[in-house]
Amino acid sequence: MPFVLEKGFHEDRLVPEVVAEQDTFIDIRRRIHANPELGADVADTATFVAGLLRDWGYDVHTGIGGHGVVGRLKRGGGARAIGIRADMDALPIVETTDLPYASRVPGRMHACGHDGHTAILLAAAKHLARHASFDGTLNLIFQPDEENLSGARRMIEDGLFERFPCDAVYALHNAPGVPVGQFVVKEGSVTAASDVATVTLKGVGGHGAMPELTRDPIVAASAIVMALQTIVSRNLAARDVGVVSVGGIQAGATHNVIPERAQLLLNMRSTTPEVRERIETRVREIVASQAQTFGVEASIDYTHLVPVVLNAEGPTALARGVAAALVGDDHVLTDTRGVMGSEDFAWMAQSVPGCYVMLGNGVGQWGGCMCHNPNYDFNDRIISLGASYWVRLVETYLK
Repeated sequence: MPFVLEKGFHEDRLVPEVVAEQDTFIDIRRRIHANPELGADVADTATFVAGLLRDWGYDVHTGIGGHGVVGRLKRGGGARAIGIRADMDALPIVETTDLPYASRVPGRMHACGHDGHTAILLAAAKHLARHASFDGTLNLIFQPDEENLSGARRMIEDGLFERFPCDAVYALHNAPGVPVGQFVVKEGSVTAASDVATVTLKGVGGHGAMPELTRDPIVAASAIVMALQTIVSRNLAARDVGVVSVGGIQAGATHNVIPERAQLLLNMRSTTPEVRERIETRVREIVASQAQTFGVEASIDYTHLVPVVLNAEGPTALARGVAAALVGDDHVLTDTRGVMGSEDFAWMAQSVPGCYVMLGNGVGQWGGCMCHNPNYDFNDRIISLGASYWVRLVETYLK
């Protein structure tokens, strides 16, 4: 599947041995796609990955933070060590692509490209074991449970970086709508922090025909929903970025009964610690004041899920230079906004200086369907490009 960019980049810039084997790794990607596993329960995928790494000569460690896998390859006497992460889990989505390799498991789908991320890193792993020359230690990290934003943290808590020290850690994600052959390599905040809250309102239930004898939690919940919309529009500066969404309202069971309880399910996104704190403060204030206004009791279970992914200066400069050498300066985007989605690579980048890059998944049919969509598919054309990027990054870092 050769590809040519409009500004003169051809696949001859890629690693030839990687390009020669791209069909093998397309088949591997499609095998993983057809057999998706959710969250932390990626036992079969982890076993498959670990078996390939062993076949290629890696020192393989399994069961890290659950089903996490690390393949270590050490060469020479160099003291430097690099980590590269790929995620392995799928999503609870019913696939609608009708592709020959579509999910064989009802209600599960690789709708975010983690199958492709794993295939890319495996393609790089094989080449690095068979052909690459470097001096130091390579740690390939295959992580479960990214979608629940907890897999990276579990691996770290299980001693990931104590057992496999890294001077820098890297990851990539495909980007629908960004042309094939383009990278997004941005210093600073790349993804948003994510928090969730469950707001429980307790009133006094009763007959729908006699609301004066009740304290209606649904009315209070409705007022809270509307008031929450003012946080971003009236409590954040125009230069700040945040999102407050109500993902669920749960109350009542029939037409003529005012319930005793109502619950709101909230999701908050932010791009700086200051904005994160401001949003939480206002959520708590609004819930308390509106509940008092309507005479109901309120409690909040507020959970900080994951921080912002912060790309460190040194690792990002290296990532940018390697990408530019591979695809040309014009195809490396650096001055872009981060995305409001969240990524638990944030925990790794918080523990070790890191860089998270975006790799174009294509436009047209590849750009019209975003991740987490039942009709999404990963673009197999970028496997050899992504793998070549990892190879060049390792060779540069550990030269």
